[in-house]
Amino acid sequence: MPTERITFENHSGLSLAGIIERPEGETRLTAVWAHCFTCTKDLKASVKISRALAEAGIAVLRFDFTGLGGSKGDFSETNFQTNIQDLDAAVHWMVEQTGRVDFVIGHSLGGAAAMSLAVHLDLIPAVVTLASPSDTFHLADVLVGLNPKIETEGVGDVVIGGITHTIKMQMLDTLRSYDLHASVTGLQKPHLILHSPADKTVDYSHALKLFQSTGGPKSLVTLNGSDHLLVNRKEDIEEVTNLIAAWALQWCR
Repeated sequence: MPTERITFENHSGLSLAGIIERPEGETRLTAVWAHCFTCTKDLKASVKISRALAEAGIAVLRFDFTGLGGSKGDFSETNFQTNIQDLDAAVHWMVEQTGRVDFVIGHSLGGAAAMSLAVHLDLIPAVVTLASPSDTFHLADVLVGLNPKIETEGVGDVVIGGITHTIKMQMLDTLRSYDLHASVTGLQKPHLILHSPADKTVDYSHALKLFQSTGGPKSLVTLNGSDHLLVNRKEDIEEVTNLIAAWALQWCR
């Protein structure tokens, strides 16, 4: 299965690092993967699902948001709006290279960015969200809980996944001011929602709210017992991959 490392520029001219997993044979569909908050394109679930989708004939571009992984820039200067802009740049790059993007997959906060962008960007025909929130407010509260100095002093460090990240008040401001519900309500495109009641990071109630709010053809699949990052059980990766592939081949052809 061909794997290609690529770079492309975001709207600020910074170089973002990506990897395309291509099918061995015919490419039936193409997708772009948006990773979770402070994650990278090399998160185990992102890698395994992307490669498994390639085996099903779906080419997948996964990339690092600004300041993370192999991408240039300062993560502390990024926020939810810059995530949306980075994803926009990734989709446009993929369309320029392959002629199309059939759907976008967003994991956790990456799903929020995917929904927000898809509302306004015709290049995105359909969306898959995995363990994604129905609002961005709760993440701001989580970050303040990890380090109250972010709010009281305007900047503070938090440790997520064993890595220290500097968070500035401007990130909290964008998370608290963004109306994700309005974006979701305006989403009139096929939407697959995958979420587990066992998810302790983003509660399952967020999936129910997304299903109630989104406007287009929608499907909610409850994942049985999987955790937020899909690391606890080997079979979760296969289940999620099969669900995405079957749905995409039905709705995105």
